[in-house]
Order: sequence, then structure tokens, then C-alpha cells
Amino acid sequence: MEPTENQIQTGLDHRHLLGLSDYSSREISLILETARRFRDVLDRPIKRVPTLRGITVVNLFFESSTRTRISFELAEKRLSADTVNFSASGSSVSKGESLKDTAQNIEAMKIDMVVIRHQSPGAPNFLTQCVDAVVINAGDGAHEHPTQALLDMLTISDRFGKLEGLNVSIIGDILHSRVARSNIHGLLAMGANVTICGPKPLLPVHLDRMASSKGDLRITHKLNEALEGCDVAMALRIQMERQGQSLFPSIREYHDQFGIRMEHLHAHKDLIVMHPGPVNRGVELASDVVDHERALILNQVTNGVAVRMAVLYLLSGQIASE
Repeated sequence: MEPTENQIQTGLDHRHLLGLSDYSSREISLILETARRFRDVLDRPIKRVPTLRGITVVNLFFESSTRTRISFELAEKRLSADTVNFSASGSSVSKGESLKDTAQNIEAMKIDMVVIRHQSPGAPNFLTQCVDAVVINAGDGAHEHPTQALLDMLTISDRFGKLEGLNVSIIGDILHSRVARSNIHGLLAMGANVTICGPKPLLPVHLDRMASSKGDLRITHKLNEALEGCDVAMALRIQMERQGQSLFPSIREYHDQFGIRMEHLHAHKDLIVMHPGPVNRGVELASDVVDHERALILNQVTNGVAVRMAVLYLLSGQIASE
């Protein structure tokens, strides 16, 4: 069933999606419920609706991406939006043009919405000061990746029927992970209990500041402790490209201490495993774990299109109200 026009009237409190740190549980719930409706659309023989007809969306990707870029492009096309794709390589950016000048030139083409991925934290927020278009953060440095966290929460709530009270462990390279930050904000807002686990050099300082009265945030450096009583284990990719130096002895030692293996699935019978991708098989997850029925990685990919359709749809209400 396609979302009704009334949902726009009672939609999001925010004009942009820059992160989940200030999104309420009500707004997150609305996005997830709207995504479920759009997932029904994606199951139809004709997977296109006219919801964003007449809306022009530009995808500004200053960083390499495959899954996120394709997912946003597909979501835009399923909603019948006009889509413009921009990449930094081969553009005026490579000739020294600033983000501000690039954005203002693109807006001069009468763009309504901008999806941006950038290597610098805060770039989406800066963009809102330069253009009048609605801005959606598709990942900014090691800051946030809100749509990934939303699709993760949709995947979890589909499996358990809820988020409140669940125990979710996020394991791995927290320091460089925008996915981890968005998930922490979102899961805590929805009342889940979050455990952070990884080598000490890969955990940021002041994690306790992200704690919420609605959920519990705890930290451990031992995988077995993170998996005890855990409902969802979310492994994160080791981001070697973001590390200026090696922060752990070796890949092999990392897998021995923090990699999820079949023995963990046998020991925790109800545990499900997730990963934002791409997976380094044999590092964050053993290869047979990746292929196991309790690994919901492909479910996450499927939910990504529906979530991004929901975000585009709900934020388009801000354009309609202006």
C-alpha cells in the first residue's frame, strides 16, 4: 500500500536528514513504517509510483560508493523523481572548485533535493548553509550515515517485532565508523540497549556522552562479553583506508579476538548477525557466517531501497510546504 498524502502533513520535524543524533523516536518510527509501505510497492510487478514526479534530486558523491549510491538512485527512480548524478572525479572539483561553488552551481539548475556523500565530517550541514534544497546525508567522513542505521533498524525490527529492550552489540572499528555513530543514536532513541566492542585503539573517547535515558550503552573489549545475552551482533568493516597507522597487530589476530565465527552462532542459538558491507570475509565475519541463514546482510540491502524511498518521500513534504 502506497503511503497516503496525509503522512506528509504529519511528517518529520526536520527539514534535512543530516544525522540521527537529534531525530526523535517518533520520527524514526515514522520513517520505518513508511519504509514498510514502500517495500510493498517494491514487491509489485510494476515497482514505480508517481510520488516524486516533478522533483529533481542530485546525487553528490565526493567519495567512492557502490551500495549507497545505487540504492539512492533506485529509490529516486522508483518514486519517479528526476535524478542527476555527480561524482568528484572528472568534475570541476578535480580542478579546484569548492564544495560551496559546486553546490550553488547545481542549485542554479533548480534542484529540489541533494543527496551528499563526502569525506569531510560536517559537509552536509555546511551544504544546508549554501543551498535552499533539502539535504540528505549519505555518509560524511567518520561522522554519521543515517540511512544505513535506519535500514539496520528496519531489518532488526522486522526480525523481532520491536527495537525497545533489545540487546545490540556493535563490534569492530567504531573509531572510524559513521555507521556505528548513527546506529548508536538511533537504537538508543528507540530504547534498545547497545554494547560497543572492539580493540581499545579502535574505540573513540567519550562514548559515554552518547548514552541515553531511553537505553543503555556499555563498552567492552571482549567479544564473549559483547555476545552474552545479545540479540543482534553488528560487525563493522575494518576501514584500513581511514587509518593513518595500524591500530592492531594483524588481521589474523583481529579475527581471532573479534571476528564472529560459527562457534559463536552455536553458542548463542538466537543470535542474528548483521554487517553494513562490504564484508571482509575471514576478518569481521567467518565466510560460513556470512552465508548462514542467521546473517541478515542481504535483508539489509533490500531494506536500503525502501528506507531511502521513505526518507525522500517524507522530506519532500518540506518542499511542498514551502
